[in-house]
Amino acid sequence: MAALSFRLCSSPLICRATLDHHATDASFIRRAADLSEMSAGLTSPHPNFGCVIATPSGKVAGEGYLYAQGTKPAEALAVEAAGEFCRGSTAYLNMEPGDCHGDHTAVSALVQAGVGRVVVGIRHPLQHLRGAAIREMRSHGIEVNVLGEDFQSKVLEDARKCCLLVNAPLIHRACSRVPFSLLKYAMTLDGKIAASSGHAAWISSKLSRTRVFELRGRSDAVIVGGNTVRQDDPRLTARHGQGHTPTRIVMSQSLDLPEKANLWDVSEVSTIVATQRGARKSYQKFLASKGVEVVEFDMLNPREVMEYFHLRGYLSILWECGGTLAASAIASGVIHKVVAFIAPKIIGGSKAPSPVGELGMVEMTQALNLIDVCYEQVGPDMLVSGFLQPVPDLLPVIPSEDETFEIDPSVNPFESSIIFFYKTWDLYGSFSNFSPHPIRMPYGDGYRTWSSVEHYYQANKFVGVENPLAHDCVEKIRTAKSPEEAALIGRSKQRQQPELVRSNWEDVKIEVMYMALKCKFSTYPHLKTMLLSTAGSVLVEASPHDLFWGGGREGEGLNYLGRLLMQLRSEYMGESSVSAENTSLAL
Repeated sequence: MAALSFRLCSSPLICRATLDHHATDASFIRRAADLSEMSAGLTSPHPNFGCVIATPSGKVAGEGYLYAQGTKPAEALAVEAAGEFCRGSTAYLNMEPGDCHGDHTAVSALVQAGVGRVVVGIRHPLQHLRGAAIREMRSHGIEVNVLGEDFQSKVLEDARKCCLLVNAPLIHRACSRVPFSLLKYAMTLDGKIAASSGHAAWISSKLSRTRVFELRGRSDAVIVGGNTVRQDDPRLTARHGQGHTPTRIVMSQSLDLPEKANLWDVSEVSTIVATQRGARKSYQKFLASKGVEVVEFDMLNPREVMEYFHLRGYLSILWECGGTLAASAIASGVIHKVVAFIAPKIIGGSKAPSPVGELGMVEMTQALNLIDVCYEQVGPDMLVSGFLQPVPDLLPVIPSEDETFEIDPSVNPFESSIIFFYKTWDLYGSFSNFSPHPIRMPYGDGYRTWSSVEHYYQANKFVGVENPLAHDCVEKIRTAKSPEEAALIGRSKQRQQPELVRSNWEDVKIEVMYMALKCKFSTYPHLKTMLLSTAGSVLVEASPHDLFWGGGREGEGLNYLGRLLMQLRSEYMGESSVSAENTSLAL
């Protein structure tokens, strides 16, 4: 995420006005985020949208939130509530709308109502929707400001964080390709989730259990393991008598499960059993006869199961399992948040189970630390919650950002997609200097063919050096069977015998690489077409260890290879525009 920047004001009055303006925007954005959760537990989990419309004097004219997927947008409801006060007002949205075309969308409602300004908390997390509604609103003359992009301050950053948290399930689903997973458990003050006998009803208070029902209502599904089914025979319903009830999921490798269980009653809500392929076929038939769906996995583990339910469209999943399955889920990296109800009770017992089983940690320094931790008293219990994984930030990390935009000013840091390439078998692997595309480049008094850009680049380290060993090295690199072998020879010789490297190598190596890349893309028309097809995107060589040519692990690299390709792309696009202009003049 881009660092916050502050600029000293020449006038204290201007500074105060700016801060007040930011505080007002932040307050309404937080209100929109709170509104967006109003349907939680009443409908199936969906992206949370809230809208507040405020008049120029700062009064709320209308509010709305999305009740369920497919119902009237939050923006349309707020416009209806505000009526004639919409004209010239400001609309505050916790998240960019996910629709922007048609007659009854969020965008058309704001445009037709005459809203003059829109403040957006975060862009839409899904790549195919990100930026679309913002561009559409701006095309209609609406001023659109996005927190973290158009202006920054501490109060606005806090408001933006509220927007991230309220749609954490959608953001995690978009970024990690698994549903948002919350691990919930109740334990005694001495860290036990049951007595040594296995008896666990009830550890927490009735108020805490009501909160659990609310958590279930916010989830697509609730997951337990086979031991929980055997020991507790749970129902896993929301028990609020109305609204959304989550699917029940049982993970059991062996299907050593009872024939009588509350979860096999699917008259009101469905149950899915996830198991190892081939496990107890006769019992699978029994479950099927009860209406229970059985899904077999080649390798039953939390990661595989979560990826499967991601494909089924699940957004948020609540884990209410025992310690063994909880440890496996944490170790698999699929648990994003933990919610623990701690009761002021002591049960003791050396064999009494704890909330999380063996994680293989032997030192306290290995412990997993929660972030954004919250504490709340619920009746006699203490509720502690926090994230094991931070909510991904939607602001892109672009290596050498300033230099990138200087090369290609058409690239927008917030709307442009980032195309990563590294290995030659990647989708854009042909962009790599290691791709097997021979090039013919000047050498000595004539031309020579090199098996790849990397062959030519490595050989040029030793060109022009009056030493037979340097000449031999050039020839070995030229005849190397693969780009990897050419790179190994060149890099090893550079480290072992630096006196063989041409004295001006550091000054010319970027130019050498650029000329080789230009030859490659000019020689192969399909590669040039592919490069031009990336117009508007940031190209990043995704090597995690090469911080000169690559972008590094977290954008700390210089990404010179990506920048050279963008420079070449701009050159080609400039040639195309000149050619088109000449053609039109000729006509």
